[in-house]
Parts: sequence; structure tokens; C-alpha cells
Amino acid sequence: MKSRNSGDLRTADVARRSGYSVQQVRNLERDGVLPPARRTPAGYRVYDESHVRCARAYRALAAGTGPVEAKAIMRAAHTGPERDLLARLDAAHARLDRERRDLALAGAAAEAIADEPLADVRPADAMSISELAGALGVRTSTLRHWDAVGVVVPGRTDRHGARRYSPQAVRDARIVHQLRLAGYRIPQLQMLMPQLRGAGGHEDVFASLAARVAGIDARSRAVFEGSAALYALLAPPEPE
Repeated sequence: MKSRNSGDLRTADVARRSGYSVQQVRNLERDGVLPPARRTPAGYRVYDESHVRCARAYRALAAGTGPVEAKAIMRAAHTGPERDLLARLDAAHARLDRERRDLALAGAAAEAIADEPLADVRPADAMSISELAGALGVRTSTLRHWDAVGVVVPGRTDRHGARRYSPQAVRDARIVHQLRLAGYRIPQLQMLMPQLRGAGGHEDVFASLAARVAGIDARSRAVFEGSAALYALLAPPEPE
């Protein structure tokens, strides 16, 4: 990428204006996030306005996609054909869209499952571990792990310890399954599930889901900001 900007800047200038340290600016140049700086005969780096804009674009993209992918996007902007850059930006938006859709499905499923009445259930509604695994489409080892960490705890049928899942435990397993599909980790579920089982505890689950959606919103805005900054750098100048 060729600069359309004039004005010589020192490493410290780029650092101050982009919010990075001097060493971080050097590292960003080394990693291909910034285009190579000019060098004086004495070997000092000389930057310009485009390096500041690249650093700011990277900061936004890193907030939206993570630093590894943001570096790949910036390198594509500098060295690859435009198609590679566009493909990476498309993939970043697609990942965010997938997360958003998964969370929406998890929220709808958790709400529907949590609101199912448990009164007047029949003993026949209980399930063995193999029956529940088949109904959810998971392995029995997954259910054993959920039991071990306390997120879905079945009863035991006899002194041999065969697991038997009550309708309440089946409902817990369905909720956990949906939240796991949406990216929730076991430590998060260990906090949420006891609250869900308590009176009025549903609000904690849905508040957590809302917080995750807000996080996706923030990352989407960051990718949008970074993309706009890249476009300003790469778009052909308008004719005077």
C-alpha cells in the first residue's frame, strides 16, 4: 500500500497518536500490520500519516476479530490482492453473524425450555443416560462430564449407581446443551444453572445472554470502524 500522505513522523509520534508504545509500533511494523517505514541514512525510521491510520485500523479490528486475525487482515491490505482482504473481512462479519444467530437460538430455546411446566409429571418421563444422550444427540461421556462438574445432576436408581434423569434434570440438560452450542463454557454454566433452578433465577441466564449479545454488538462496531479506516486508506483518491 502506497501512502497518499505527506509529513515525516517519528516512532514516538506514531505511538502517541495511535495509543501504542514505541516498542509496540516497531512490533506492528515487524508483523506487517504497518507498511515498512522509510529509513534515514543513519537508519532511523521515518513514518507518515498512513502509518498512524493503519495502527488505528488495526486497533479497531483487533477489538472486533482478535489480534491474530486482525494482523492477517492488515497484511492482506498491504500485500495481497484486494479480493483476499475482502474475503477476510467477509469472514469476520460471518463469524459475528453466526455467533449472533446461535445466541438468539439459545435464548429462545432456554426461555421455552425453562418455562415448561413440571407439575404432574409422570415417572415415565424420566430418562436413562443413553436415552437422554440419544435425545440430545450427544455422547454419554458428555452427560457424565456435566454430572461431574455439577451442571446437570441425575438421580441414581440403585446401589450400583445407574443414572436416571428426572424431568427437571432432562430440562436442565436441554438448556445446557443449547447454551453450549452458543459458546458457553462449563465455568459459566456452573454459575448460571444453580440460579436457573432457583425461584426467579431465569433472569440471570437471560441477563448473561443479553450481555453476550452486547459484546457481539461492540465487536461488530469495531470491525465496521476498522473496515472504514482501511477503506479510507486504500480507496483511490477522488479526482480534483
